[in-house]
Amino acid sequence: MNRSIFYVLIFFFVFSTAHAQVTYETIESSRLGESRQLKIQLPRGYKNNEDKAYPIFIVLDGDYLFEAVAGNVDYYSYWEDMPEAIVVGVNQLDKRYDDCMYSEQNSLPIETGAAFFEFIGMELLPYIENKYRTVNFRTVVGHGETANFINYYLLKPQPLFQAYVVVSPELAPNMLDYVPERLAELESKTFYYLANTKNDSKSIKDMTQALDASIKTIESKNVFYRFDSFENPSHYSVPAHAIPRALESIFFVYQPISKKEYQDTILKLDESPVAYLQEKYQTISDLFAIDKQILINDFKAIAAAIEKNEQFEYYEELGKIARKHYPETMLGNYYLARFYEETGEPKKAMRTYQSAYILEEIAGITKDLVLEKSDAIKADFGY
Repeated sequence: MNRSIFYVLIFFFVFSTAHAQVTYETIESSRLGESRQLKIQLPRGYKNNEDKAYPIFIVLDGDYLFEAVAGNVDYYSYWEDMPEAIVVGVNQLDKRYDDCMYSEQNSLPIETGAAFFEFIGMELLPYIENKYRTVNFRTVVGHGETANFINYYLLKPQPLFQAYVVVSPELAPNMLDYVPERLAELESKTFYYLANTKNDSKSIKDMTQALDASIKTIESKNVFYRFDSFENPSHYSVPAHAIPRALESIFFVYQPISKKEYQDTILKLDESPVAYLQEKYQTISDLFAIDKQILINDFKAIAAAIEKNEQFEYYEELGKIARKHYPETMLGNYYLARFYEETGEPKKAMRTYQSAYILEEIAGITKDLVLEKSDAIKADFGY
């Protein structure tokens, strides 16, 4: 194994097991006619935050893939680049072939494959959702044979998952038709991440490239798609590269406004940047059922765009939103004072700066700064 990959895997394993809550459980399955071992990672604050619910990750090939997913989820959620989530790994050691069995006639699950398909949807998910606090955003992860298998949940009239992480899939032949056709029909927002490596077998490379080409022709506002083809990893190490990319793709809207988003999107808006901010957080709520507090980073990005484009009228709405999210701080008053200052109401601006003085400093807005602003207006206008 490449040394850098080895260190990445060790880091994520240690990070996950040291800080998150990993438990091992056994679920009895009437569909499978046997018990199956689960690995479950709960978010760091799960026990102490009893009113909070979380998205779910179902990880097939959990006997080796769980740690890579759980470590990345814990790491990305720690830095607020994605919501905290419950990660469930399904042990398929020595069961993988049976679990993934499909018909040579229509490429759909049969016999033990059909039983495993029903186990995930009819037994595992209800078990997790009854036992733990969850929201209705589910991601499923598979690699090789299981990456093919997770597509079957996309084919249901009501897809079981909202996000699919499909890494180097050994696709059943008809999936090249089924998947693009189904994605094109979807009426709800769905994230589909596909990856391979140049060191995959020729059949995997050929089929993933063909699938990528078909999906890219789909014109749908409901499908969020990304494909990565990695140069150096082996078939077995590619999940360590693909999973971080998948999380970044699926949870892009959840992440703080980046320099690229600011420069390429926000500065070029024809509409209000404040409306863009509100839509971003409404999308987070709609997709992930999470009422996320607007980040200080994002307030600062919108304020910077207002200053850069001299669209000072937008400061009024931004100030009102900031007062709602950070009522004990100077943030809202400062933005409102900037609005009054730049729209011809200096006396209101001066008083609003002065009223900010008793509030908490935040985001580089200090007591000295608001006094300087107030004094400057007083000197200019002789108040």
